Amino acid sequence: MTIATLDAVTLGKQLTASDISDTAIALLDEQGTVAAWTHTAERLVGYSAGDVVGRSAALVLPSFKEATTTSAFVEQCRAENGWSGATVVRHRDGRVLDVSVRITMLRGQDATARWLASVTDTVPQSGDATDRSVRGPLLALAPIGVCIRDRQLRSTYVNDVAESHDGLPRDRRLGRRFTEVLPGANAETIEAVMRQVLQNGATKIHEYRTWLPTSQGPEHQFAASFQCLQGADGESLGVCVIGADVTASWQARERLAVLSQASTRLGSTLDVMQASQELADLAVPLLADYVAVDLEQSISFGEGPPVRISATGERLPAFRRAGLASIHQGVPESPWVRGEPVNVPPASPFTAVLRAGKSRLEPVLDTASGTWVDKVPELAHRVRENGMHSIMIVPIRARRALLGVALFVRTTDPVPFHETDLLLAEELVGRAAQALDNARRYALQHTAALTLQRNLLPRHLTGGTAVEVASRYLPADVDHGVGGDWFDVIPLSGARVALVVGDVVGHGLNAAATMGRLRTAVHTLADMELPPDELLAHLDDTVQRLGEEECDVPDQIPAVTGATCLYAVYDPATRRCTMAAAGHPPPAIIDPQGRVTYPDLPTGAPLGIGVRDIFESVELELAEGSVLALYTDGLIETRDHDIEEGMHRLGTALAQPGRTLEDLCDIATQTLPDQAPCDDVTLLLVRTRSLSPSQVASWTLRDDQSAVRTARTLAARQLTEWGLEDLQDATKLIVSELVTNAIRHGTGQIGLRLIRHQVLTCEVSDTDAFAPRPCRARTTDENGRGLFLVTKLSRRWGSRSISGGKVVWAEQDLPYASGPRSAHT
Repeated sequence: MTIATLDAVTLGKQLTASDISDTAIALLDEQGTVAAWTHTAERLVGYSAGDVVGRSAALVLPSFKEATTTSAFVEQCRAENGWSGATVVRHRDGRVLDVSVRITMLRGQDATARWLASVTDTVPQSGDATDRSVRGPLLALAPIGVCIRDRQLRSTYVNDVAESHDGLPRDRRLGRRFTEVLPGANAETIEAVMRQVLQNGATKIHEYRTWLPTSQGPEHQFAASFQCLQGADGESLGVCVIGADVTASWQARERLAVLSQASTRLGSTLDVMQASQELADLAVPLLADYVAVDLEQSISFGEGPPVRISATGERLPAFRRAGLASIHQGVPESPWVRGEPVNVPPASPFTAVLRAGKSRLEPVLDTASGTWVDKVPELAHRVRENGMHSIMIVPIRARRALLGVALFVRTTDPVPFHETDLLLAEELVGRAAQALDNARRYALQHTAALTLQRNLLPRHLTGGTAVEVASRYLPADVDHGVGGDWFDVIPLSGARVALVVGDVVGHGLNAAATMGRLRTAVHTLADMELPPDELLAHLDDTVQRLGEEECDVPDQIPAVTGATCLYAVYDPATRRCTMAAAGHPPPAIIDPQGRVTYPDLPTGAPLGIGVRDIFESVELELAEGSVLALYTDGLIETRDHDIEEGMHRLGTALAQPGRTLEDLCDIATQTLPDQAPCDDVTLLLVRTRSLSPSQVASWTLRDDQSAVRTARTLAARQLTEWGLEDLQDATKLIVSELVTNAIRHGTGQIGLRLIRHQVLTCEVSDTDAFAPRPCRARTTDENGRGLFLVTKLSRRWGSRSISGGKVVWAEQDLPYASGPRSAHT
């Protein structure tokens, strides 16, 4: 072989469009210890030569540590004559970088060996992102010639590919300079470049492109790069020369550049099925006539972790067809449509690919009778009928896990697939794997957040005798994730109910978890019978404290960043509703005639933002049969419409007297614009009821000891009228103790009220503002046993503040048969 003329050797552009210019190089000895380092490696991982030379490559390549021993990894590389693939490297600052790595075996004199680790960052950091993202994987897999030269430019180590580039066998090359084996002006020019690299410490990389005549006749285009190898002291040890034959890949690179521009579509979705279809659409017809993408079935539905690729002996995972594309209308080549389970033939190239985790290229598909194709009759028919003659099978992998497999087929195109096509297919599938992995992890998080939120939301709402209830919750679209909306109907004493709707700022698991904490806090505060304005003030303190606790954790992103809430209490005995808001839109009130109003409710500041606002309550009287609509802003606010327009739309939808609450929920949510919601949509509808006068009995008692006897008599008479004679003894004791406490601790008139609804409630009101507390009386004490007795006789008891005093109440379960009027409870 002869060298081309000097005019054929040209100094190429520096780094801007080179295939190999940004490849980090490290030279390893036979035990995996770093023997030499380069500036490109330092730029990639941040370690200087002094940091790594003489140390194990596991410092920056975790793959070494993942093997049983470093020597075991080296032995694996020796058995396979190298290793290549996608992995990660550890940066000096602690970051983990996704890279393409190729470990090439080099041989020297006396059967000595070295390993060349070439690493390319798969995420571009500067320059042309498209070109850089294409280069790395291609270089990691393309045949490259490598020669290591010492400071005197003598060849010390070389790989097998180098001989095919210039025709020089290893024995003739080792120990000699380039000018000694191929003298001439070209060799002198190349050695001059090597000296320049040694002198400059490889501050820049030179790329050369030359056409060299070969024994086969046609010329081949080569690209060569030179990097300075440094020792532990930073001094130059020699030069690493890498040459790549780019002739065969030139057309493929042009096609891949087109794919690279289009592959941005792969990252535009977080839906695994859509991402799979994008992969198939990108490859047809640019690379194949027919493409099928099959996902491991748990991936398709975001269920659990992906399958780990392993050796033989384990059961193959089940697959589901997720992407299909063909040059023919209707994709006649596929026996399965999207979404259907796929039958993987046990003895087929698919099985080998899944077992080994490596791609399979069959330039000429054997479709003769008796081959693996016949093991799946429906597949055999499609293969022969559509003329499938060449296939590539590429596993879809991410993080050492199997996501699926992609099949590339040629039918109409008579040219068989070749190695360059496989490189392109693997590059495309690699990018799709990242998109699918992101979509899978998002689907897992989205499913977990949605499950968490639905488990935290009430599964069954009941309004008791106070209200009729219906609700809807629609999660946001996949681009925004699950939010922190919640709603509740909480039974209170005296047949009253608390109506709650809230919205935590943000989306995802943090928002859902925070929502659960706030819902629990509201339940706790509601049990304390606090008025709406006081309850929101305590809830504001709770949210503020949660946020402060998380801010105390270093590098912790606060999960609690604020929330809005509307809290209302409705009393069916008086038909009065008291409500307060914390940064939340007001409820819609629809009277029985269908008239819609929005009460003038002070908005208040959102919870947890540190404003410490004073919340104000508003009290309204509602006609029986009024509909109250509590909602979050996702129902009334969209990207293209403001809140006022949304409130008008909601009111119009709800202004339909005679409709059931379920119908109204459907109508209200169906009026949303066609585009996917950017926030969760929550709607709580209640239709008010009222207690009939026959269900409530109330009296005013004098503040003296005669009030106890009077209260007992009135209570017993009322229970007889209600047909609740079985509760007379317990009720008289409860009334006696509560009225006695009112006389002892209060002044002025005492109120007694009995309410017969789902339970029997006994209420005693007085002018003392302090809530009673039970205490354990000693044997010598004459008093202190009243509330203890009330606790034993009732299902639950408590107290609540009212204007000018308090109400102490106790509830008892009604007997199953409680007289002729029990059906109204």
